Amino acid sequence: MMNSLEIVALPAFADNYIWALRARGGAVAVVDPGDAAPVLAYLAATGTQLAAILVTHHHADHCGGIDDLLARHPAPVYGPALEAIDGVDRPLADGDQVALAGLGIEFEVLAVPGHTRGHIAYYRRGMLFCGDTLFGAGCGRLFEGTAATMHASLARIRALPADTQIYCAHEYTQANLRFAAAVEPDNAAIRDRVADTAQLRAAGRPSVPSTLAVEAATNPFLRWDAPAVIAAAQAQLGRPATDPIEIFAAVREWKNRF
Repeated sequence: MMNSLEIVALPAFADNYIWALRARGGAVAVVDPGDAAPVLAYLAATGTQLAAILVTHHHADHCGGIDDLLARHPAPVYGPALEAIDGVDRPLADGDQVALAGLGIEFEVLAVPGHTRGHIAYYRRGMLFCGDTLFGAGCGRLFEGTAATMHASLARIRALPADTQIYCAHEYTQANLRFAAAVEPDNAAIRDRVADTAQLRAAGRPSVPSTLAVEAATNPFLRWDAPAVIAAAQAQLGRPATDPIEIFAAVREWKNRF
């Protein structure tokens, strides 16, 4: 709960999370509703009303439920202006503000391309809804962007306050931590996070959100300037390298094969 705002993870598909933001007055906004069913069930169980839909990018597991939701709960749909997403009637660009009157909150739109060309994130002090750009101990694949594009997006996220809660859209943390441990086998923070995450998952709880501080200490895709990550990337490349984008690209390619 933050300023009377409750944030609930609604599981969808095999490993997606749809984030439901619920205000004290009963208005709800959802982020990346790939499937309408979990959202409809949540609205019915809580007796709440859908006030807005926020979408980060065009992949179906993030926006496939929009039409079914709108058929029962007409609401504004916010999404990236650079991507064609059915149902989006509030196209957004970097720096735009999203005021959700029913919830009494406002987000700043951050352009974070790399996973897709027009990927955006929603930020307000203390929280970031980042879709598939950043995961627990990982980052999205480069489907439509370059390593330089994604590195710039992650650098932008890394510059946010350390206590920012990172609300990503998938439960990938345990698999990502296995890779992080391969990159930095001597990183005690990674070992601690492996144990903490195992406890959460064993209890049936999400491993996210994490904080940006935790990601900065354990996520190899935010640690391109850490000596151990540089050394690991050089080993993968088979030659010296220090450029941050080159280090990031080498680690991302390694993860693709891991």
